[in-house]
Amino acid sequence: MPHEPQPLDELDAEAVRTWSSLALASLGRAREDIDAINVYPVADADTGTNLYLTVESAAREVEETCAAVTEGTPPVSLGTAVRAYAHGALMGARGNSGTILAQLLRGMADVLDGDPSSTTTGTDTGTGIGPGEQLAHALTRAAASAYQAVAHPVEGTMLTVADAAARAAEAAAGTPVAAVARAAYDGARAALEKTPGQLAVLGRAGVVDAGGFGLVAVLGALWQALSGQELAPERVPGRAVPMPQPDDPCAAEHGGPAYEVIYLLEAAEGAVDGLRERLDGLGDSLVVVGGDGLWNVHVHVDDPGAAVEAGVDAGRPYRIRITHFGDQRRRAQGERAQRAVVAVVAGEGLAGLCGEAGATTVLARPGQPPAAAELADAIRRAHAREVVLLPNDAELRAAATAAAEQARADGVRVAVIPTRSAVQGLAALAVHEPDGSFDEDVVAMTAAAGATRYGELAVAERQSFTSAGICQAGDVLGLIDGDVAVIGADLPETAEAVLERMLGSGGELVTLVLGPELPDTLAERLEAYVRNGHLAVDTVTYRGGRHCAPLLIGIE
Repeated sequence: MPHEPQPLDELDAEAVRTWSSLALASLGRAREDIDAINVYPVADADTGTNLYLTVESAAREVEETCAAVTEGTPPVSLGTAVRAYAHGALMGARGNSGTILAQLLRGMADVLDGDPSSTTTGTDTGTGIGPGEQLAHALTRAAASAYQAVAHPVEGTMLTVADAAARAAEAAAGTPVAAVARAAYDGARAALEKTPGQLAVLGRAGVVDAGGFGLVAVLGALWQALSGQELAPERVPGRAVPMPQPDDPCAAEHGGPAYEVIYLLEAAEGAVDGLRERLDGLGDSLVVVGGDGLWNVHVHVDDPGAAVEAGVDAGRPYRIRITHFGDQRRRAQGERAQRAVVAVVAGEGLAGLCGEAGATTVLARPGQPPAAAELADAIRRAHAREVVLLPNDAELRAAATAAAEQARADGVRVAVIPTRSAVQGLAALAVHEPDGSFDEDVVAMTAAAGATRYGELAVAERQSFTSAGICQAGDVLGLIDGDVAVIGADLPETAEAVLERMLGSGGELVTLVLGPELPDTLAERLEAYVRNGHLAVDTVTYRGGRHCAPLLIGIE
C-alpha cells in the first residue's frame, strides 16, 4: 500500500520506503505524458512505461524488505533499504531509461550503505559527514556510475540531467538533507529544460528528453519524502507534439537496429568487460549495469541471437526479452498488430532464433516450466488481435490452453498449435504468414509442425526401464517422438543411430540444435553422416544455448 509522505528531515529506511512509493505514484501520473515525448534513442513511446515498471519492481522490493520486520527484530537499516531499492530496480529494469535508473540507484546505494549497522543517518553518518553531504555524495556517485555504464554517453539525455542534479546537490551539501534534495530537484529541472538545445532530435520534435523528465519525477519524490511537502504537478514540455511516425526524420534519427534485447546475467566482472566490447560491435544503445555477479544488459541490435549468445559466453543470461521496434512503434500509435506468435523455448539461442522470426519468447528453464499466467502475460506483451501460441512441449499443453482462454476473455483470438518440441516450433515459424488469413496460417503452421518428426538426446540420471530396454545412469538416450528408441554409451554414435532411424521413413531437411556442451565437431560429423547416407537431404544447424537439451533433431 502507498505510504503518505511524512515530514522527515533525515535520510533513513522509512524515507527510502516513502520515496519509493511516491516515485511510483509520480511516474504513474506522468507515464502517458512521458511516453508521448519519447523520441530518443528510438521513437517507440515507452520511456514512461519502462520507468514506471522499473520503479514498480524497486518499490515492491523495498516494501517487502521493510514489511518483513517483526516485533523483537531490529529495524531495517538505511543501507538495507537502499540496497533493496537498487536491487529491485536492477531485477525489473525495462528499456534504456529503466536500466540507467537502476544504475543511478546502485550508485547511491554504494554511498548510502557505508554504515549498514545504522538505522538512520541522523546528524552524523559515522563517516564524519552529515546527512546532507552524504546525499550529495550519493547523487554524485550515481551520476558517475551511470555514465560509466553507458557505452557511448550522449549529452541532452537522462545522464545530463543526473549530472546537473549531482552538481546542484554538492553545491548545497552543507544544508539539511531535505534542502539538498530540493537543490538536486531544481538542478535537474533546469537541466531538463535545456535538453532540446543539446540534442538535435529533441529540438526538432520540440520536446525535452523523456528519460530526463522521468528522473526529475523521481528526484521530486525524494524531496517530498524528506520534506513532507507536496510538489505542484509538472508540466510536460512538448506534450502536445504529435508522436513522430516511422518515416518522420525525428523517428529515423536513430537509424536502425531492429531489435531491443534485454536480459539479466550472472557473470564475473571480467567476463562482463569482454561482453561490453562484443555487444558494442553488434549494435548501439548499450547499457550494462549492476555488479557483484548480477548484471542487467540492454542493447539495440539487428541480430538478437548474437546478442543472446554473447551473454551465454559470458555467463548465465535469463529473463531474456527481445522486442522488435516495429511492434513498439505500432503500440505507440495505439495500434495492435494483426497477428503475433508466442513461443516457449528452452535455451537462449533458441530464444534468439524465434525472436529473429518475430516471435515473442518465453524462456523455460529446467524444472521451472512457465505457468499459465506467464504465458498469458506473453500474449498480452505481443499486443496483437490474433496470436498463435507454440508451447513446444507436450507437458505445457494444459498451461497453454488456460492462457489462451484468459486471452480470449480479453478479446484476443488465440490458436494453440500442439508443438511438442522446439524443432516443431521452428518448422511452424518457417511457414508463418502474418499477412494471410488467420485460419489458413494456423492450418499451415500446424501442418508444418505435424510433418516434423522430432528427436532428442539425453543422459540417463539413474537406472530405469524404457521402451528400448533397461538403461543405466550415464547412458545416452535417443528419443524419437517422445519415446526412448536407442540406448547407447557414446553420444555421437547414438545421435547417428537416431538419425538413421528417423530418416528411414524419409525426409528432406534435417535440423540439428546443439546444446552448450557439444563441440562444433559433432555438428560437422552429423552433417557429413547425413550427406554421405542421404544425398538429397539438407542439414541446418543451430546453437540452442544454455538450458537446451544436449541435441535436438528435426526431420521434415
